[in-house]
Amino acid sequence: PIVSSPGPSPDNPSWGPALAIGFWFLSVLLIVTVPALFLAPYALLYPVEGADAETVIRSLSTDPTAIMIQIIAVVPAHLLTLLIAWPLVTAGRRYKFFSSLGWRSGGMAWWHYVLILAGFFVVMAGVGSVFPEQENELTRILKSSRYAVFLVAFMATFTAPLVEEVIYRGVLYSALQKAVGMNSAIALVTLLFALVHLPQYYPSFSTMFLLTLLSLIRTVIRARTGNLLPCVILHTIFNAFQSLLLIAEPYIGIGNQAAETVSAIAVR
Repeated sequence: PIVSSPGPSPDNPSWGPALAIGFWFLSVLLIVTVPALFLAPYALLYPVEGADAETVIRSLSTDPTAIMIQIIAVVPAHLLTLLIAWPLVTAGRRYKFFSSLGWRSGGMAWWHYVLILAGFFVVMAGVGSVFPEQENELTRILKSSRYAVFLVAFMATFTAPLVEEVIYRGVLYSALQKAVGMNSAIALVTLLFALVHLPQYYPSFSTMFLLTLLSLIRTVIRARTGNLLPCVILHTIFNAFQSLLLIAEPYIGIGNQAAETVSAIAVR
């Protein structure tokens, strides 16, 4: 049974760096392999007669149905990640999951969220005006169909914030800060986050900069508050607002450049 004693705290976790890094690696593996497994049956039946594997892969990369299958498959990948995180964080159900990660709003008032988001949007607008958004994998996905936009918006709002915060600011940061200290842990978590997302956003360096900055902000919040919940709240609010803009873009006419900037940041 789950004990009611305090047990581990967010800054004194029951898991170590080796388990945390192993979990992080497994989460990356799941986000790559699960969509590929979901796509495999469709790819085997793909109607491109006499084409070699490279041609089929190129065709699938722009096929709206194939794209939607892979987006949908991200949700089970996220659920599997949380399922694996559960025994790790609870030490085999000995401790409470959310208490071990830090699930209270301490250290953040409502106006902190407003100030952080407003400041980040100002920076985003400035960076976007100087370094225009370049087409990348995510923008191509979002341009494939309106269905893809709605699916990405759903994932960005309802699964990505929780899963990514559990991985990076929860499991990974908690173990690293205990092993190497707060500042080094902040740098390592931010770097790992950026490296994982590099293939998705290359060659859009402005997007990578903004994503890295946003990751750094959330990691600093986790370090200063000792809680994961404020990071999840900030992540969810940001993604939800961006997703709404992305969905509304054809109706409110925010412009192609603004739409591309929104779409590039929306799911993180």
